[in-house]
Amino acid sequence: MAISDAEAVVMDVLWERSPQTAEDVVAALAGRSDWAEPTVKTLLNRLLNKGAIQATKEGRRYFYSPLLTRQAWVQQQSEGLLERLFGGRVAPLVAHFSERGKLSAQDIADLKRLVQELDDAP
Repeated sequence: MAISDAEAVVMDVLWERSPQTAEDVVAALAGRSDWAEPTVKTLLNRLLNKGAIQATKEGRRYFYSPLLTRQAWVQQQSEGLLERLFGGRVAPLVAHFSERGKLSAQDIADLKRLVQELDDAP
């Protein structure tokens, strides 16, 4: 499921707490964006049409909840990035960040621990 960057911002709000009304989402985004209520409603409708969220009507209001989990979205995004940029391989990704000095001592320690765990696995 392809979710735009703007839609992902709305999903973050719903992943943090749901269900929420469109007005709740607008209020939650007040510090993160300058989107007006119609823009947020458009993004909610796009997410509804994609099946990423659901809407439940209570009285005259709709409450929105995610159907797509954050974990599933992160998995889709990371696998897509890895495939597009590094042919689906993790080692070139790590090498890329290493060559640019983007790996902290903690990152390196975490990677060593992960490799050791993989080596120890049956």
